[in-house]
Order: sequence, then structure tokens, then C-alpha cells
Amino acid sequence: MTRVQKIRIASFNVALDRSFPGALAAEINGVGCPQLRHIAAMVQQVRPDILLLNEFDHDGEAEHSDHLAMFARRYLAVGEQGIEYPHHYLAPVNTGLTGPLALDGGPQPVLPQDGLGFGAFHGQYGFAILSRFPLDSARLRSFRHFLWKNMPGARLPELHGSGFYPSSVLDFLPLSSKNHVDLPVCLPDGRVLHLLVSHPVPPIDEGPERRNSCRNHDELRLWHDYIRPGRGDYLVDDQGVRGGLEPDSGFVILGDLNADPLDGNGFREGIRSLLADPLLNQAVSRGRLQPSSRGACRLRPFEPRRGPARLWTHINGLRLDYVLPDAGFTALASGVLWPVPEQDPGGWFWRHNGRPARRDMGSDHRLVWVEVAW
Repeated sequence: MTRVQKIRIASFNVALDRSFPGALAAEINGVGCPQLRHIAAMVQQVRPDILLLNEFDHDGEAEHSDHLAMFARRYLAVGEQGIEYPHHYLAPVNTGLTGPLALDGGPQPVLPQDGLGFGAFHGQYGFAILSRFPLDSARLRSFRHFLWKNMPGARLPELHGSGFYPSSVLDFLPLSSKNHVDLPVCLPDGRVLHLLVSHPVPPIDEGPERRNSCRNHDELRLWHDYIRPGRGDYLVDDQGVRGGLEPDSGFVILGDLNADPLDGNGFREGIRSLLADPLLNQAVSRGRLQPSSRGACRLRPFEPRRGPARLWTHINGLRLDYVLPDAGFTALASGVLWPVPEQDPGGWFWRHNGRPARRDMGSDHRLVWVEVAW
């Protein structure tokens, strides 16, 4: 009898960004805060085998990952429901890193607005991966330095009929606001699963040029081109290797993609096209196994929404967070951790109106998970 192999994968924007460098590491290594305990309790309830943490501050270059290991050890692995993650990865990011010029072409860049990715310091809003299975970092590919202008047909922002960014800025401005990482995971049966991880810029805080909406659209398109044979031939990773994902590779796209197919401020055709791609498991991306919850249905957003409430992953009534396995996997179950108010243990979630102090609560996003078999 063939034993069915199952794996649970989760994406969680944990809102662990802080106001200055080293603050999160100090909290994790010191007395901590209620927010850390609430986040750990949510992870322990879902118990994913692979977990992406968006908005997890670090030093920007990911040279020091001690506080990630400490978070796993001091928070996730403790208690009756403790879960261990022996394998860790911090991704180098562009947030809070300046180029030689301001983004308007001026001589003096100022943070956070002139960061290659928005951030008050290098590493703010970073991301991390925790895994029960070994990570093959030797085969990792990242596209942190790939220039936006080098994407064929890039949706570069325009204002009054001309380019919004000066050519001198486009010569150093990367497409990725944080990073795009292809991290292979070695599964128990010897197969390899490629984690395609990113956290595109949110389509907010922009003018008529729609600079963040344009960038978000093309950050999504990078993965869409990467998984399609031949379409990603233009991509050059940070080690100088050209091309997209090898055909027939198992993959999952995951992250806070900051894109809702029906609502929000961005260009929706990008996320719609990605979700409709037959290379993705359609039961998860658009069908009966789309991650959902009961708790979101009690939310009353300030603005009318067209998307179904059960699919929302953010307190503003938006579907922003995704776990999208490829079509080669059989989807078994999925969910969004958003209990109805009477089952909320208290302190897990920000409230929609009059939210409490952030350090006392979990996150404005919800944990999204999918369980697959092969």
C-alpha cells in the first residue's frame, strides 16, 4: 500500500515590524511581549510544516538570524502545543536600503520614501521561513537585484504621458520591493518543493502615476513568468543565472501578495491572471478549497466589498495572503485562522475599529494555510 504524504504550508503576515533596528530582536531575546505569545499560539493551533512569516524585522542582509531561531525556540516550541522548526531562513531584502539618488532623481535620498523598498531602516518588513524539513539553501535563487526596467513590457509608472522615474533612477531601481526567493525544500520522500516567496509593495500611498500599483502588478508577474516554461527566460537571478523554474518542478507561491482579485486599490488583472493559471491547483486558487473562515463573515468593513467575506485575510476586508500550490499536488484542506468573535481567545487579532495597542495583539492579517498530498 502506498502511503499518502501530506504537508501543511502556511503564510502569515505577523506585523512584527518595529520603529528602529534591533527592536524586535531585543524583544525576542528579552522579556518579549504579548504579541509574540499570541502569534505563537496561532501557529501552534494550525501546526504548519512550513511557515512563512511576513513583516519580520531583521538586519536587512540577513547576516544575523539568531532572533529567528530564538523566536522558534522560546515561543513556538514551548508549552503543551509546542512545535519545533529546526530549519530557518531569513531573506535579504531591499527595504530601507537607498540607491545613489532619491527616487525623484534628487541627490539626497531620504528614508523611508526613497528606499529601494519602503522602510525606515534596512530590514524593516523583512520575511522569514521556518520549516520542519531541510532547506536546500545551496540551490536557492533570489531576484532581489533584478532591475524593474529589464522586465519586457514592464508596467513602469507614467505621469502626464512621460516616465515617472528618471532614467538615472531606473538604472538602479529593482523590481522587487523586498525580495523574490525560490527556496527548495527537501521533503521526506526525497522530492523537492520550491517555495516561491515574496511580499510585493501594497498599492497605496501613491498619486495619479500609480507607482506602487504598477510595481505590485509586475512583482506578481515575475512569479507568473517564472513558472511558465519559456516566459521567464529574461530573468537573471542575483547569482547571474538566467531563466525561470525548471519544467515539472513542484512549487508553491506564498506570501502577502497585497492584491485582491475583486477589491482594493491595485490593478486586479495581475492577481486574477495568476489565480486562473492552470499550472496552479485551481481548487485552492479559485475553487472549493480556497482558504476561508467563518469569523471574517462577521466583519463590517468601512467600504463596500465585492469579494466574499469568507475569503478575506485582512482586517480591512481584503484577500491579500496566499498559499498557491501547483496543479501536481492534491489539495486536502485549507483555511484562514479567523474564529468567530465568541471563539476568539482574546488578544489574537487587531479589531477593525478602535484597535488596541499593537504590541498587545497579534496582527492585522490572518494566518492562511493549505494541506496538500502527492
